[in-house]
Amino acid sequence: MVGVLKKIIEAATGQKNELRIPPLIEFFGPDTLKVMDERPSPRFMGTHFHPDNIPKSFYEKKTKMLVIFRNPKDTMVSYYHFSNNNPVLPSAQSWDAYFSQFMSGDVGWGSYFDHAIGWDKKMDDPNVMVVTYEDLKQNLTDGVRQICSFFGFKLSEDQIQQIAGQSTFSAMKQGSASTHGNLGNVIFRKGEVGDWKNHFTAEQSREMDEVFSKRLAGTRLGAKLDYQQHCQ
Repeated sequence: MVGVLKKIIEAATGQKNELRIPPLIEFFGPDTLKVMDERPSPRFMGTHFHPDNIPKSFYEKKTKMLVIFRNPKDTMVSYYHFSNNNPVLPSAQSWDAYFSQFMSGDVGWGSYFDHAIGWDKKMDDPNVMVVTYEDLKQNLTDGVRQICSFFGFKLSEDQIQQIAGQSTFSAMKQGSASTHGNLGNVIFRKGEVGDWKNHFTAEQSREMDEVFSKRLAGTRLGAKLDYQQHCQ
């Protein structure tokens, strides 16, 4: 998503952003604040914060927020491998141990389900757009078109097609050494929908199903995640 949005902003404004990832607001210090303050609009920032922990000024100033979710089973698998292969994060002792940690929310930035419930409450906010990895995977061109519209960027159909072509998982993985250095293979692992089937036991799958049903069934975000299609 970072790569997609960077390409959209560059095409729409002509601004070249050399940062591999947007500055994360949870790690802002005085130097980063100064750099961001001096950058021309639109400023591109990221966060893993729960929506209730995002500074109130973001909401007061009607900051546009693009939020991406992935189905919880594939999210767990992705986070498991990301943690194990990222030298700055603690590695899991085992898949079973990590499963328990994830389900209890004892992972970086907390519970997936708490985040999902928090963002579900924001879906009426016209300045919040929630997209899913699965929808982008299925139709990236349409996703790019919708994101452009949300941010008010006017791109030609040729530009949209070009950005979509350059932003597929395989294309970004192929160029990851130049865009992300040594972290390229960590960030771009498989990108498949349904890889959870290679990790979850039947019992673990049932446990996740029960938690999803209890916490997200009947919510708009729960429906958008299309759990039955992607996780059962």
